[in-house]
Amino acid sequence: MTLTLSATWLLNRSHQGKKAESFQSFLRVEVGRVLLGESDKEHFDPVEQRVDFNLTCNFPYPNDAHALSDMAHKPIILTVTEVLSEERKAEAKPAVLGQAVVDLLPLLQGECSFSCTVPMNPVTNCPSKEFSQQSTLDVSVSLSAPVLSEAEVSASSLLKVSIETAYSVPESWMMAHTPFIYTAALEVPLTAEKDQVLVFCEGHLKAGGQREENGRQRKRPHQALLVPGNHFTPGAFFQEESIELEDGELTGLEDREFRNEAETTKGRVSWDTEMCCFLDEGGTARLRQRISESRLWPVEIMRVPHGKAVTKQMTDENPEIPFHGVAFVDLGRLLGPGVSRIRGAFRIHPFYEAELLKKAKRSLSVLKEQAKAASNQIKGRACSAAGSLKAKAAKKVNGGNKGAKDSKESAKKQPCNQSKMTAVESVAESLAEPEPHVNAEGNMYEEARTYLIVEIALEKPLVPNTSPEELTRRVKALIPPRPPAGPCKAEKAVLDFHRQVCNVVTQVSEQYMELFGARCRPAGDGTREPMKVQLMGALNVSGRYFAFKEQMKHAVVGLVRDKLQRREPLTDPQEQKAFVSELYVYLVDEMHIALNKIYSDDVDADPPDAIHLSSSQLEHFAEEALLTGDYEQAAQYYQELVVRHPIDPSHRFAWGSLYMLTRDYMKAKECFHAAVSIQPAHQPSLIMCGVVAATFEQYDEAQTFLERAAHINPPSVVAWTLLGLLHESHNDSILAEWAFLEARKQLDADQLTQAEEEERIHRDQKDKEEKEQPAEEETATPPHQSRAVDEDPDAPDSEVDGDILSESTDSSLAPTKFSTTIYIETVKFLLQNNALQMAELALSQELLSSDGGRSVSYILHLTRLQLLTADYCSAAENLREALSRGDQRCPPCEQDADVWALSGHCHYLRGALSEAQESYEQSLKFPLQPPDSHLVLLRLGSVYLQQGKFEQAKGVYLQACELSPSCLTWLGLGTAYYRLEELCVAEEALTEANRMNNQNAEVWAFLSLICLRSDRQEEAEQFYKFAKRFNLRKESLLKEFNELKHQRRFSHLVSCFGTSSETGQFK
Repeated sequence: MTLTLSATWLLNRSHQGKKAESFQSFLRVEVGRVLLGESDKEHFDPVEQRVDFNLTCNFPYPNDAHALSDMAHKPIILTVTEVLSEERKAEAKPAVLGQAVVDLLPLLQGECSFSCTVPMNPVTNCPSKEFSQQSTLDVSVSLSAPVLSEAEVSASSLLKVSIETAYSVPESWMMAHTPFIYTAALEVPLTAEKDQVLVFCEGHLKAGGQREENGRQRKRPHQALLVPGNHFTPGAFFQEESIELEDGELTGLEDREFRNEAETTKGRVSWDTEMCCFLDEGGTARLRQRISESRLWPVEIMRVPHGKAVTKQMTDENPEIPFHGVAFVDLGRLLGPGVSRIRGAFRIHPFYEAELLKKAKRSLSVLKEQAKAASNQIKGRACSAAGSLKAKAAKKVNGGNKGAKDSKESAKKQPCNQSKMTAVESVAESLAEPEPHVNAEGNMYEEARTYLIVEIALEKPLVPNTSPEELTRRVKALIPPRPPAGPCKAEKAVLDFHRQVCNVVTQVSEQYMELFGARCRPAGDGTREPMKVQLMGALNVSGRYFAFKEQMKHAVVGLVRDKLQRREPLTDPQEQKAFVSELYVYLVDEMHIALNKIYSDDVDADPPDAIHLSSSQLEHFAEEALLTGDYEQAAQYYQELVVRHPIDPSHRFAWGSLYMLTRDYMKAKECFHAAVSIQPAHQPSLIMCGVVAATFEQYDEAQTFLERAAHINPPSVVAWTLLGLLHESHNDSILAEWAFLEARKQLDADQLTQAEEEERIHRDQKDKEEKEQPAEEETATPPHQSRAVDEDPDAPDSEVDGDILSESTDSSLAPTKFSTTIYIETVKFLLQNNALQMAELALSQELLSSDGGRSVSYILHLTRLQLLTADYCSAAENLREALSRGDQRCPPCEQDADVWALSGHCHYLRGALSEAQESYEQSLKFPLQPPDSHLVLLRLGSVYLQQGKFEQAKGVYLQACELSPSCLTWLGLGTAYYRLEELCVAEEALTEANRMNNQNAEVWAFLSLICLRSDRQEEAEQFYKFAKRFNLRKESLLKEFNELKHQRRFSHLVSCFGTSSETGQFK
C-alpha cells in the first residue's frame, strides 16, 4: 500500500535571521520505531517563511486486527532535521529542528485521505530551536486504497480507555525517595478470538494540597517517543463532572466528604492518559458477550522500582507483583441502549486470584502474564548472549570492544519508548517466590481507601438506541392510527335529520305551488284552513306523505340510537310514554333549527347543542362516582364525554382507568388502545397500554409501548421506571438499571426545574411585598414621627423581630418538602389509574431501595393500595404508624392532612363512624386541605346525617356545594334541610341536584317525600315512580315513604270522618 504525504512547515515570521536564509532540511516519517521514509532535502523559503516536503513511501498494510489497533493509538511521527553544510558536518551532528504528530484515526473510519494542521514542537536540546518555536505543519495524507471497506467500518468500533488519577494512595508512597513506575493495565477484546492488553505506564506521583486542574489536556500513550509538547492530544480535555452523574462507586452522600478531602489534600498518582484501540465486528460482539457474562471488568495496578534489577530467583509459574491491586470497573451500563460512555470512581482492592475469578470470572492476571512474557524474553536474550560468548571464546576472537558496541547498538534498536516493557521487565527481574496467601502490600489500598477514576468510551454503542421513528412504527403496527375524524355518529344523525327535513320542506313547497300557484299567500284564517286540508289531501293522494314518513323514519331512528343513546327496547309503558314525550320535544326543537337554516339568512351554521352540563362538570361527576363506588354511573359520564369529544384521548383514557378498577382489563385495553389510535403520542395512554400488556404477559408489546412513552417529550419518569420494572421482572438487571438511571436523571431535572420555578415565584412575591411595604408605612406613619422612629435606639431590634416574625409566618405557611423517588412517582400514577398489580410491584421496589426503611410517603401509598383492595385491617395498622410519625413533626405538613383523611376513609369503610368523624374533622383543620377534600366532605356529611347531627351536616354540605358542587353535595344538603323540617329550602337543593343528575333515585325519593308532606299527592306518586324506575335501593327511604303515605291517607280519612260527624250534629 502506497502512502503519499505532503507537508508544509510554516515558521513564525518573528524568527528571522541570517541563518534562516540558508538552511536545508528533510522530513522523516515514522510509526513507532518503524521508518516509513524520508523526503528529499528542501530549502527554506525566506520570503514565504515555509518549507515544502513531499514523499511517497510504502505503508505496511494492516493485515490483522493487531495492526489496526496499533494504528488507533500509534500516530505518524514527523521529524524535521536540518542538513548541515560540509564545513559544519565535522563540527556537529545533524540537528533535529522539530517534531509533529499526526493521528491515523481517519483511516480507520473509512477515509483514504485527510488533511490537518498540527503544531511543530521543538526538541529540548535542539541548537536551532528558534526555527521550530510557534510553528505549524500542514499535512496531507493519502493512501492508494482504503484500510477498511464500508462494511468493515460500519461493523467495527473504536474503544477509548482513559486512566485519570488514583486518589488517596498509601502514605508510604509519599515517603519513598526512590523513583517508581506506576502501571495500570486491562485486557479488552480485539477480535472474536483474541484479546489485547492496554498498559498505562506513565503514572506520576503527586503530593496533595490542591485539586487536579479542570480542563486539563488528555495525554497520548507511548510518550517516550515524543517530545514533551506532543504528549498531549489536541482538542481532548478532562472536564469536571458532578459526582451524581458518575457511573462508578463512591457516589453516595456519605462518600462525598471523603472524596472531597482525598481529591484536595491527599497524595495521588496521575496518568491522565487516553488510549484508543480498534475492535472489529467479532471483537465488538465479544465485548458485548463478556459484559453480559460478567459486568465487572478488572483494571490492575502496580508499583515497581524504576530501572532497578532485583537479584532474586525468578519464578515463571506464579510471580509476585509489587503493590498488586485491582479495581473492578462496572461496564454493565454499556449494554444499555444508546449508552456509549461510562466514567466513575472505583475502589482499588488487593489482588487475589480467587476474588478475580469470583467477581470477573477470570483466572489470569494481566500483569502476571505480561511479567511472564517479559521474563521469558529476558531469559531468551541471556541465553543468546551466553551462546555468543562461548562461540567467540572457542574461536579466540578478540571482539570485546565490538561486542560492547554491538550490544549498545542493539540496545538502541530496542523499543525503549515502550515503557510497558520496562515496567514488566522490572517485575520479571523481581520475581522470587509464589504469591503469598495475604497480599500485604495490596492491603494498603484498602487501608488508604484508594480509588481510581476510569473512563471508557465507545465510538458506537454496543446496543443501538431505537429511534423514535422506529418506535412509532412499532406502535402503529400494534395500534393502527384512526383516520382523520369527521363528524361523530351523533353529529351525523343530527345532520341527516336536518337534511331530511329540508327535503320534505322542498317537496311540500313544490306540492303547494302546484295546487295554489300565485295564490300562495292566504288572505286570512278563513282561507288558511281549507288550503291546509287541500294540501294534506293532495299529499296523501299522491303518496308523498307516506314517502315523507319513510324518509324521516330512518333519520329519527338514527337520532334515537346515536344521539340519544337508546338501543334497548322499553318494556315499561310509563317509561315508554316519558321517552316518547321527550323525543317529541327534541324532534320539534331540531325541526325548528332546520327550518331556521332554510328560511333565516342570519343562521349560517348549526347552533351548539343545548347541553346544560359542561364537560368539566361531567368529568367532576365521573370522578366523584368513581370515588363513591358508583361505577355504572361513572361509565355513563365517560361515555357521554367520549360522544361529545370523539377526538380527545383523555376521556377514553379516564374510561379505561375505570375499567382497571373493576378489573375488566379487556375493556380497559380497548379504551387505552382507542386513545392511542386517536393520538399516537398520548403519553399516559401509551404507559397504560404497556401496563395492560404486562398484565397479559405480552412483554414485547409492553416494552414497545413503554419505550415509546419514554421517548416522548417531555420525558416521563413513570415510563422509564415502569420500563425498568418490566426488565427487572425478566431478570435483565442491566437494562433495568439503565432504565432506572434514566428515570432518576429525569426526576432530578424535573425537581430542579420545579425548585427554580418556586424560587422565581417566591422572589417575585417578595419583591412585590417590599414595594408595597414602604407605601403602607408612609400612609400609616405621620411625617413628623418618621425621624423619631429612625432615631429610636430600639428600632433595629424591632426590625429584626419583624423579620423573624415574617420568616416564621412564611415558614409556617410553606409546606414541608418531602423527597420523592422514581418509585413513589410511579406509584402515584398507577394508583391514580387503578393499576393495582403494578403499583404493588413498584412499592416493593421502593421498599428494597430505601435505606431508611418505610417512609411516610411509602406508608401513605401502601395504605391507598390496601384501601383499593379492601384490606382495611392492614391499612389501619399502617395509618397508626404514619400518625405516630406525624405527631413527632413540627410544624404539621400537607402529608399530615392526607394521613388523617386516609384514616377517615379507612374507618368509614369499616363502619366505624365515630372514628371516621374524628379523623375527617382533624384532616380539615390543616391550612392545606387533603387532596381528596371533596370526598372527605361528602363522607363527613354522610356521617353527620347517620348520627342525626343535621346542623353539622348542613354546614359540611354547604361547604362542599361552594367548593365543588355536584348532585351528591346538593342531595346531602337537601337531606339535611329536610331533616331539619325546612322543606322549601330542601326542595330547592334537591331540584338543583336533579338538574345535575336526573337519574339519581334518592333525589326523586326525597322529592316525593317533600311532595307528600306538602299535600301534592300526584307529584309525589310521579316522583316515587321515578325513584323506583331508577332502582332505589335504600330500604329506609322506601319504608319512610310508605309510612308517610299511609299516615297521610289515614289523616285524610280522619279529616273526612270528622267533617261528616260535624255535619250530622249540625243537622
